[in-house]
Amino acid sequence: MVSKKPFDFGIFIVVLFLLAVGIIMISSASSAYALHHHGNSYLFLTKQLAWAGLGIVIMLIVSRIDYRFWGRFSGLLFTISIALLMVVLIPHIGAVRNGAQRWINLGFTEFQPSEVMKLALIIFFAYRLSKDKDKISSFWSGLLPYLMWIGLIIGLLLLQPHMSSAGVIVFLGIILLFVAGARIWHFIMLAFPTLTLAAVAIMFSSYRLKRVTTFLDPWSDPKGDGWQIIQSLYAIGSGGLFGLGLGRSRQKFLYIPEPHNDFIFSILAEELGYIGVLVVLIAFLIFIWRGLKIAMNAQDSFGSLLAAGITSLVAIQALINILVVTSSMPVTGMPLPFFSYGGSSLLFLMVGMGILLNISRSAAYK
Repeated sequence: MVSKKPFDFGIFIVVLFLLAVGIIMISSASSAYALHHHGNSYLFLTKQLAWAGLGIVIMLIVSRIDYRFWGRFSGLLFTISIALLMVVLIPHIGAVRNGAQRWINLGFTEFQPSEVMKLALIIFFAYRLSKDKDKISSFWSGLLPYLMWIGLIIGLLLLQPHMSSAGVIVFLGIILLFVAGARIWHFIMLAFPTLTLAAVAIMFSSYRLKRVTTFLDPWSDPKGDGWQIIQSLYAIGSGGLFGLGLGRSRQKFLYIPEPHNDFIFSILAEELGYIGVLVVLIAFLIFIWRGLKIAMNAQDSFGSLLAAGITSLVAIQALINILVVTSSMPVTGMPLPFFSYGGSSLLFLMVGMGILLNISRSAAYK
């Protein structure tokens, strides 16, 4: 169960680099908010450092566990994740914040079951698809059962509501099914009813419709729903080529709400400028390249699908976050991997990194 071969050192370094830059940016972005609301400018930094240290240890431990181990328990992990998505909806168990019931309070920390589900879905789908690779080209006996599982998860997430995680689950499912050999025309056939349902969900939900109209014209409500994205654009525009300098952001002084979370990329752009943003984007691209290389050279189809799913998870979340903060899509709560504050979500991400590193140990490339 323990592999002694070396893992992909390149992707390991990129993960540590992104995590290090993320901690530096949390230190800068959170200081004013933490001082104003908690009286301690280092509160979020110290917590994130602790979680990051624990995450690195967990990543290294998981990197020594044969990835096939996770396949044996994929069904159990998936079932537990479904159960957690149900538990979070129970009053007084699921914590309500900003009108959404997405968190389970453990006392010492809170976590979102959706973060567990993302990883569990990747493991479960990768394992099942590796066994059903001869069936997936069939719609009824191959593709439909997976679509039903995705539909169940989406339904539970919409009850929270948690649109951003629902979107990630849809994209992850499509990518894994496509990589496993599902036919393109099946997805084309499903595109129209899916988009129609999405449009109906937006039209008959006032807050979703408001997000779309705010995206189209944030300056129509500059002190209300448009405030956050306008402040984000001010931050990005102020950064210029080289930035204002580390720690010198102006928008972090209570202009951007919780700048250490979903909009931390805006602070990065403001302080480090186009050059800093470019370096971070290149690091993400290197991660995606190395991750896909691991997937293409994995020892078996389970490892290949697992690596593709974990790599896609980071890529999807990073892309959505950057599109949101640059006003290229409607605002939705999507953390930037390795950067946004959040202990439990970082731990689950580092578990994924450990699994990816283990797959690289047996991948047939140098």
